[in-house]
Amino acid sequence: MIRISTIFIAICMVLVAASLGFVLYSVAGISGSESAIVALTALTCLILYNAVSMRLRDRSDVGGQIADLSRGTADLARQVAEFGRRLAAVEGRVASANSTGADRMQGLAGEISELGGLVRQLAASVAHHEDLLAATPVAQPAASPRDDLLQPVAPAPTVAFAPPPPAAPPPAISRSQAQLIGAITHAIDENRLDIYLQPMVTLPQRKVRYYEAVTRLRDQRDQVLAADDFIGAAEANGLIGRIDHMVMLRCVQVLRRLMIRSKDVGVFCNVSAATLANPAHFTQCLDFLEANRALAPSFVLEFKQATFRNLGPVESENLAALSQRGYRFSIDHVSDLRLEPRELADRGVRFIKVPAALLLDARQSAATDIHPSDLSDLLGRFGIDLIAERIEGERSVVDLLDYDVRFGQGFLFAPPRPLRPEGASATAEAPQANPQDLNGAGTSAPVSSPAAPQRTTGSAALARRALGPT
Repeated sequence: MIRISTIFIAICMVLVAASLGFVLYSVAGISGSESAIVALTALTCLILYNAVSMRLRDRSDVGGQIADLSRGTADLARQVAEFGRRLAAVEGRVASANSTGADRMQGLAGEISELGGLVRQLAASVAHHEDLLAATPVAQPAASPRDDLLQPVAPAPTVAFAPPPPAAPPPAISRSQAQLIGAITHAIDENRLDIYLQPMVTLPQRKVRYYEAVTRLRDQRDQVLAADDFIGAAEANGLIGRIDHMVMLRCVQVLRRLMIRSKDVGVFCNVSAATLANPAHFTQCLDFLEANRALAPSFVLEFKQATFRNLGPVESENLAALSQRGYRFSIDHVSDLRLEPRELADRGVRFIKVPAALLLDARQSAATDIHPSDLSDLLGRFGIDLIAERIEGERSVVDLLDYDVRFGQGFLFAPPRPLRPEGASATAEAPQANPQDLNGAGTSAPVSSPAAPQRTTGSAALARRALGPT
């Protein structure tokens, strides 16, 4: 639709051109045809000028509209970014709430497990008392020790007992094996698995970077058994899966406590090859690790070198499932330096722990394709860190620095220390180590304090009060 201003401008241009022609005709004395031609020429010039000016004005208007559109787009982008930030904050709160709920459920599960153990202990005690009552004759309880002292002693009747049939006693190994299995089962049912922490330090600064969780077992007489003493029997009798699950639970709780103080810390948790090959036990552990997937960068699963060398299809698939969830692996119990860094890195291995004596052994350079001094650089190319363990002297540290070893572990820095009752960290007072411990063959006993018993809360505390001093 033509605007009124455009019509007014056109009328004005016609009037100007007509006036010019009329002035030329009447004043200048030019003929009418020539005056008409001049008037038409002037009208054409005015029309062209108006068209060009309108086009320039429209171009500036379009430029202003484009600038406004750009500012609007930038405002919209900022709003979208703000919305994304708020959404990320909400997701973080939801993840934190889920993590808190998982911790509460784990604490509740621990109390329920402890309560179940107390109930089983109470049932066993009641059954034992019933057996004693059933085996005691009715007439014997009437006599008392005082009556026996006042009355004369009657001669005992002669009764001939048939000698038992001769039977060869079981060997001592079988009897100790049965006792060991009973101690392991009792420790699992009564939650008598203790976690000791041994630090791994950076070299040469000796700053604590990781902790290795070492498992200790306490039997009915509170005697401490090292992992090497009961792991073989537990694997042979199918109990290692429950032990690994309990140790994972405790390690995750310890890691959460440690990360409150410092985010730059990690925990190594040992896992048995039997657990990796057992579908039922591995599924239970995988579900637990999936629930704690946020801790995967700081939670390292440790396997033996023999486990990686004898992987089957099931074990390889289970390792891949753990690696897909972000968990990293470590290899210990290394017996030789014949390693394949590329293959290990593809499987998710990020740490290899080699005994210091094995690294410093001059014979290893002839048995392997690479000199031990170049092993750290070779592993580092594939993202694997070398950890020297069982370091017991300062001379070994000096030699290992020449090998460019970044991490160290051993009794020189700190022995394995038991957790405090709240499980926050290792005890401040180191246990006394005997000479066998310094050689790596013994175990360090936990520091016990009768003035600070373990605190029990919830239903488990009520059940413990009901049982009384026993």
